[in-house]
Amino acid sequence: MTLRAAIVDDEAPARDKLKRYLAMFDDISVIGEAANGRDALTLITKHRPDVVFLDISMPDMDGFSVLQALGEPLPAEIVFVTAHDDRALQAFEVHAFDYLLKPVSPERFDRLLRRLRERLIPRMDMGSRIDGLLEALPAPSHYIEHVLVQADASAHLLRVDRISRIESSRNYLDVHADGCSYRLRGTLENMLSRLNPMRFARINRSALVRLEAIREVHPWPEGEYRLLLDDGARVTWTRRYLDSLPPGLLTRL
Repeated sequence: MTLRAAIVDDEAPARDKLKRYLAMFDDISVIGEAANGRDALTLITKHRPDVVFLDISMPDMDGFSVLQALGEPLPAEIVFVTAHDDRALQAFEVHAFDYLLKPVSPERFDRLLRRLRERLIPRMDMGSRIDGLLEALPAPSHYIEHVLVQADASAHLLRVDRISRIESSRNYLDVHADGCSYRLRGTLENMLSRLNPMRFARINRSALVRLEAIREVHPWPEGEYRLLLDDGARVTWTRRYLDSLPPGLLTRL
């Protein structure tokens, strides 16, 4: 399994050095980088990496401010990378996975990667195994009633009737339910084929919704509709996907 890493540092040479280190390992890929705290928040919340290499001293938001903005539980393992050795205690108080002092030696980096694998890969592997077993179980119908999601260090079954919407992000899906967001590997096409079409509908190129989660429907330009969902999210139902609905489904809104 491949670990997904993000790099956050306001100095380009420092980011490049980390990328060179990570390029030596076949089972870890860099999914993005940021040069400041605000871009780091966008990168982490959008792509949900497994590990973030995070600088502490940055001009707009320091590393600790980034973690505070992300909130608990942290969405990834955090490895602080800094030239200062006086923030280590604070780093571990916010449950950082490790604290690297610049310049980082290849030997120290190798030890870190080994520990990361020991922490993350068994968790990822077990989630995949359980998901496969669930898909193999016989069911009263071919539509699923639960999806397996990761939360903190554990996995649990989420009932589909708690889902408000599912949004695609490249090869991943962000499942929104009860004010929380969970990331799964997959595509909208595959997920929609597993859900009851009388309960879920694709509304645009990158999202599907549970019909019972729709609270308000407002006309929108170009023959589209703006939806207000029960979690407060506002999404657009585009004309292309409105026209492709099964007969009679619109009358349920």
